[in-house]
Amino acid sequence: MSDQVDEVSETTGQAGQDGGADGVREVDAIVIGTGFAGIYSIHKLRNVDGLSVQAFENASDVGGTWYWNQYPGARSDTEVNAYCYSFDKDLFHEWKWSERYPRQQEIWSYLKHVADRYDLRRSVQFDTQVETATWDDDASRWVVTTDRGETWRAQFLVEAVGLLSATKVPHFAGMDRFAGEVHHTARWPQDEPDLSGKRVGVIGTGSSGVQVISELGDKVGSLTVFQRTPQWVVPSKHRPIAPGLLERIENDYEGYWHDVLYSVTAFGFEESDVAGEEVSYDERIRAFEEQYERGGGFQYMFQAFNDVAVSRVTNAAATEVIARKIRQTVKDPVTANLLIPSDLYAKRPLCCDGYYETYNRENVSLVDVQHNPIVEITERGIRTEDGTEHELDVIVLATGFDAVSGNQLKIQHTGRDGVSLHDHWKHRPRTHLGLMAHHFPNLYMIYGPMGPFTNQPPLHEAQVNWVAGTIQHVREHDLGSIEPTADAEEAWIAECDEGASGTLFAVTNSWINGSNIPGKPIINMFYMSGSGAYMDKMEEEEKADYAENFSLGRDRVPA
Repeated sequence: MSDQVDEVSETTGQAGQDGGADGVREVDAIVIGTGFAGIYSIHKLRNVDGLSVQAFENASDVGGTWYWNQYPGARSDTEVNAYCYSFDKDLFHEWKWSERYPRQQEIWSYLKHVADRYDLRRSVQFDTQVETATWDDDASRWVVTTDRGETWRAQFLVEAVGLLSATKVPHFAGMDRFAGEVHHTARWPQDEPDLSGKRVGVIGTGSSGVQVISELGDKVGSLTVFQRTPQWVVPSKHRPIAPGLLERIENDYEGYWHDVLYSVTAFGFEESDVAGEEVSYDERIRAFEEQYERGGGFQYMFQAFNDVAVSRVTNAAATEVIARKIRQTVKDPVTANLLIPSDLYAKRPLCCDGYYETYNRENVSLVDVQHNPIVEITERGIRTEDGTEHELDVIVLATGFDAVSGNQLKIQHTGRDGVSLHDHWKHRPRTHLGLMAHHFPNLYMIYGPMGPFTNQPPLHEAQVNWVAGTIQHVREHDLGSIEPTADAEEAWIAECDEGASGTLFAVTNSWINGSNIPGKPIINMFYMSGSGAYMDKMEEEEKADYAENFSLGRDRVPA
């Protein structure tokens, strides 16, 4: 960064801290969250563009999901060559990853290193929850209040609150009676609990559940898995980073990241251009067998063939291979059958080494709570409908998240003309580009609802860069605000729904469509047409100077 930019941001940041005559502190931009997206937002807006920035984080340090998710076995299931920042080649070169799928501690250390490297912590107020955000139309400012009783004002509000951050905590009868420990995977204690020799029950078999089950099997006295919905899991085939891979990326750095962003999934591997329906049954099975042995969940879905998510024929071949592997791996045929899903392979693809092998251990048991539900938590453990009381010392809730829109709706937003975000999203989340919403000028939601269904870190950067471009446009032309029109929002939702309707995700219940949260609208919440197509959409808005789908300043559509 330049000395001039550093001086500007230091000065304006301090002025904001001191507050005005009314006690309200003012900055150019407020950022909420310090995960991958929030950290880069602070850097881009403050260090690169010279804005005064104040960030808020409800944790005690940076890291976002990688701060909170410290459960045993937590690691990325995206290969690290695409699960990192690209904006600084020196950073990419100097940080040495140790593993293909790094563990939580390594990713968290990386994010803390980035915060230190670019001096970002001085712009962050930790242990702070933003409670309200209200648009002042006369001043073209967001007025933000926090749980510390402070009020801040900023022209731009960037919410990097996380796609998978709002924890889903189930409410079982008797939860407060349990005499042992209860931990949620997404709020794991900083001081690692000692589980050795203890009787542990895990509720949930999604991504975090699969990882924690695999990790704990040989470390606890007994492990009881309470499974409602079995998952299709393939091995990670965890191994060191391929020799020479990072060097080859550096030799064509710009080209590599361009290819990542303009692929379908942005995961940094070569995606198949062959449809499974176009080859014979034997070829389909052979391809999935080979892909299974190479490992990786996203690779299994997108690298063998290009139509796993849209073709029932290809999808059936993918699941046939996994089902066969489960039966070959799990010694008890009853347990094996319970672990084989009846759903399509159309949820978030999971991978984990040793998951099915864990069920061969004598100290591990599986309880099918789909047909034998949990009825209550007792003082001594968990009672199921058949009357069995499973005695436990520790209950682990691997029950996931109120995904996509959950954290946005934790904040009480009041937009233009007094419109509440809760009311605006009553029937479904509504955005344009998954980034902005009608009635809510200058409010940006990084990876918000109706955003791209892709690997996140590369798209985080692309979205933040786009946001920074709109902010520069508004400031340079003294427009005051930018807001998507109602028509643009409606057209974007229609385009997203049309793209999703052709996929098998649309007919499979999961957090992807909100069906994991009782009472939440079950609806498409993603742009499913791919990273490259999404990049084109953002670029089209830039080339049009945001004139086609946005209201700029006072030139706006009445509410």
